[in-house]
Amino acid sequence: MLNGRLGLESSKVPHADRSGCLYLARGALVARDGTLSFTQGPPTEADALTRGEYAIPLQGVSIILLGPGSTVSHDALRLLAHARTALAAVGEDGVRMYTAPPIIPDRSGLARLQARIWADDDLRIMTARRMYALRLGEILPHRDLNVLRGIEGSRMKQTYALLADRIGINWQGRRYNRGDPMGADLPNQALNHAASAVEAAAAIAVCATATIPQLGFIHEDPGQSFVLDVADLYRDSITIPCAFRAARQVADHPADNIERTTRRMTGTALAKEKVIPEMIERIKALIEGRD
Repeated sequence: MLNGRLGLESSKVPHADRSGCLYLARGALVARDGTLSFTQGPPTEADALTRGEYAIPLQGVSIILLGPGSTVSHDALRLLAHARTALAAVGEDGVRMYTAPPIIPDRSGLARLQARIWADDDLRIMTARRMYALRLGEILPHRDLNVLRGIEGSRMKQTYALLADRIGINWQGRRYNRGDPMGADLPNQALNHAASAVEAAAAIAVCATATIPQLGFIHEDPGQSFVLDVADLYRDSITIPCAFRAARQVADHPADNIERTTRRMTGTALAKEKVIPEMIERIKALIEGRD
């Protein structure tokens, strides 16, 4: 007799034994012979697959990221649901996350542990300090979240200035008017676009780990608070450098579009540095209390 309700539990590969996410674009995801098949159409230079038909390891990944120019059949969705493999519609290289049905994980451990940490004031501030330590390179002794935010804000001003000087752009400070986003200078516009791209990657990682996006440890009010927490871990290494390089390129070539240039540059960095798989592992380590 198989374990689990209805005796089906052992018929699925546990998510702990899967290999993260798989990105597919410009093709058709369909059901064939009881599993998934992806027919790759004319690829671009960014696509890893050449034209042809590929068998997809249905239970070998936790989430499939379906990029631009792709379709998915009803039967494919049925197989994905049965295997508890999530599907997300994303932008090029995962720099946008348009939709993803709630993942049905085989374990609720991470979500339950996240909720327990979030609800405990001491554990919550400890986790926030660990997240700041990942960015700042040291565990700050302070236990007041507002003090930690102030220290981080001061360090970020130095980081902006240092990277602007290194990349060669004119930096006048972080300025953003929600009512007039296009009124900002090129570096600030690029920062907005790069931040959106990294937040989309973080949203994918949160979805893949079935953690709770609303329960952040540093951010509090937004519905995507934990997503913003995770995205901020990459502000120094991905968001700001990509934004400033994009701003420099558009300044040198005014005909280029700042949003498109920034998104492509950030998407390339996300893929090259394998940021989403790293985010997934960092989420697990943070919530499980591992270094």
